Formats: sequence, C-alpha cells, structure tokens
Amino acid sequence: MDTVVDPDALHQGMCKLRVEGKRIGFVPTMGFLHEGHLSLMRHARSQCDHLVVSIYVNPLQFGPGEDLDTYPRDHDGDARKCAAETVDTLFLPPQLYHPDHSTSVSVAELTRRLCGESRVGHFDGVTTVVARLFGLVQPNIAVFGEKDYQQLAVIQRMVRDLSMNIEVVGAP
Repeated sequence: MDTVVDPDALHQGMCKLRVEGKRIGFVPTMGFLHEGHLSLMRHARSQCDHLVVSIYVNPLQFGPGEDLDTYPRDHDGDARKCAAETVDTLFLPPQLYHPDHSTSVSVAELTRRLCGESRVGHFDGVTTVVARLFGLVQPNIAVFGEKDYQQLAVIQRMVRDLSMNIEVVGAP
C-alpha cells in the first residue's frame, strides 16, 4: 500500500493509472475506521483495479461549537486496517485547501431538510470536499454508506448535476 500526503502527487499518480486503463475505486472517509468503512472498501475493491481510500477530517463540514478539534483520529490503526483490506493507495493529506480557497459546492434542495435543517452549511462542506477529492482521484466508482442516505443522495445529485463521469454507489 502506498501512502500519499501530497494532493498533486496523488493526482499525478491517478492520471497515470487512468492512462493505463485502470479502473479506480474510491472510498472517502474522515478516518477512525470501523467495520462499516471496511465493508465499503470491500465493495469498492470488488469493482476496481486500484482502490484509493482518503482520510481527511474536513473542517468545512463542522459548524461553530461542533466537534472538529475532538474528532477521533487514529492514523496508524487506520493504515493497518486499510492494508488488511488491500487498499492500493491511502491518501492522508494534512491539508486539502489552498490558503486562499474560495470555492464551495452546494446542492440546494436536498440539503434543506433532515440533517441539513439543524446543521446549516454541513452539506456544503461535504460536497465541497468530495468534489475536491473527486478532482484529485478521478475515480470511476466511489462508494458511500447507505447509512448516511441523505449524504449519498446529495453526492449522487452533485455528480449528476456537474456531469462528473463517476459512478456513485451506495452500499450497506
């Protein structure tokens, strides 16, 4: 398993794989991996030649007073779990956004109800980071948990609306 921390290096490696005709699978996470994450990796692994897992605690999806600073992290344990699941590339960027980052992605209708009502801006953070990750990884398939059904629906709508050529799959 290769561990990559530099976004540009990841992007270059993924472009090379695409040129070689490899089917890239992707599972984006915020880490502190558990069996649910591992099952998503297994699902993606069965449908791709090269599996990428990202671990990035995204500050854009945390509101004021939410648990960004106390969000659990276990990079060593997560890396061991990814290796055991035959992940090819583990992406562990210390930062994903440029200092003058000013672009956000919003999926209006699907994010106004349910979780979006009480966590204003949360889904804009989710869609912005996922769009950034999709741009870097350029996966053929990305797997998200059905447990977070609203998030899955929002990501699927973003991919459709922005004509991203990515198959977004929900898995148990």
